[in-house]
Amino acid sequence: MARKPAPQASPDTPTDTARRRLVGGSIGTLVEWFDFLVYSLSTPVLARLFFPEVDPVASLLATLAVFGVAFFMRPLGGVLFGYLGDRWGRIRVLSITILIMGGATSLIGLLPTYAGVGVAAPVLLVVCRMLQGLSAGGEHSGALTYVLESAPDGRRGRWIGVVFAWSFLPNAIMGGIVLGLRGIFGEEAYQEWAWRLPFLLGGVLAGVGLWLRRRLSDPELFVEAAAKREQAAPRANPLKTVLTQSPGSVVRVVLMSAPQLITAWMIIGFMYTYMVTIVGMEAGPALVSNAIAALTITLATPFSGALADRIGRKPVMFVGLVWSIVSSYPAMVLVGRGTFTQALMGQLLLGMGVILFCPGSLVTMLELFRTSVRYSGHALSYAAGAAIFGGTSPLLAGVLVTRIGPTAPAFYIIAAAVLGLAVVSLTPETARIQLRDKEAEHSSASETPQDLAVAPAREERH
Repeated sequence: MARKPAPQASPDTPTDTARRRLVGGSIGTLVEWFDFLVYSLSTPVLARLFFPEVDPVASLLATLAVFGVAFFMRPLGGVLFGYLGDRWGRIRVLSITILIMGGATSLIGLLPTYAGVGVAAPVLLVVCRMLQGLSAGGEHSGALTYVLESAPDGRRGRWIGVVFAWSFLPNAIMGGIVLGLRGIFGEEAYQEWAWRLPFLLGGVLAGVGLWLRRRLSDPELFVEAAAKREQAAPRANPLKTVLTQSPGSVVRVVLMSAPQLITAWMIIGFMYTYMVTIVGMEAGPALVSNAIAALTITLATPFSGALADRIGRKPVMFVGLVWSIVSSYPAMVLVGRGTFTQALMGQLLLGMGVILFCPGSLVTMLELFRTSVRYSGHALSYAAGAAIFGGTSPLLAGVLVTRIGPTAPAFYIIAAAVLGLAVVSLTPETARIQLRDKEAEHSSASETPQDLAVAPAREERH
């Protein structure tokens, strides 16, 4: 491989302030989840246009299976872009991931349907979804890593909460967009061609994100860590380092991702299709209730992240997991009754578990890895968790509903939360650790819990 470009950082300037770094990192998360959500909300239309030769239920499940394909590409993207992100720098790689992501989404909006090209239509759809998954495997971890390493002292949880909030913002946006398109063009035109417009908008958002990121530089914290690594071991492979020095962290992140991904994707990847296809709600009320629940999560998660900074990650995560265990079944019962108010209440019950658990768990996952290998470590393990628990959630939930009953997804959420309780109890508290990397020490912070728990040591500024 050609010699990598050296990561570079520059002092904060009017074009590279802390706020710009937060926005520049977060916008990729917005694009990533916007792209995935566009597909999710378009599932009923895509099922008819790309899989018309089977019965409606099988067509729906086939479309959800294509949705899951992207998640099985995420580990490959995590390995590839995580390695490049630790070797080449955060911003260079994040510019590549957002470009691929936006391009693949735009292509879906331009694809011919089954009626036009036959079986080539679903094949091309799968290819586009694979590209989305490949880029998302590097985008999500890269954006979180970049923001964590750029965050001011004592605000890592709050900043990661902001990034996570942007992942739910597309739900609120898309609800308005879909309703607006249906109102402007009519239902028939929307079903035939106007469904393509949100996919094309995803490409435009990616272009804006690329423009913002090209004006940023790598965090000083990472540049220093990369320089120390180059002095100590110029040819060191960050993936090998993670697997040999931090295997416990990899396992923790994979398992800790289960309650986060399953519950979150149940809300943003399954609930709308469930309400329209299974419960029989009209598309408008279903979209609005889902959008309000997503907006509530968007507004509340930064405060949950701030609470994790103040009292620690683990207490907030524990409360969120217990909430999910207690509330999931009543939530699915409410949604299944089919009224707007009850559907909204049910989604808000599920959303509270997401609000409490996800910011603390995300920042913990990142803090378990050293700076010089953080991108690789998180991308590899989180993408593996996403492949196992994320992409399969809507499909598995659909199968559970058809085979067992409308409330069956609740037990899947409960099982994930119970697993989360076990994992969090065995994970050290990371709120007070110092991120300033110690490259001379050939051990990961995640493998020395006593060091992680040290603390009230003041974090070094970066």
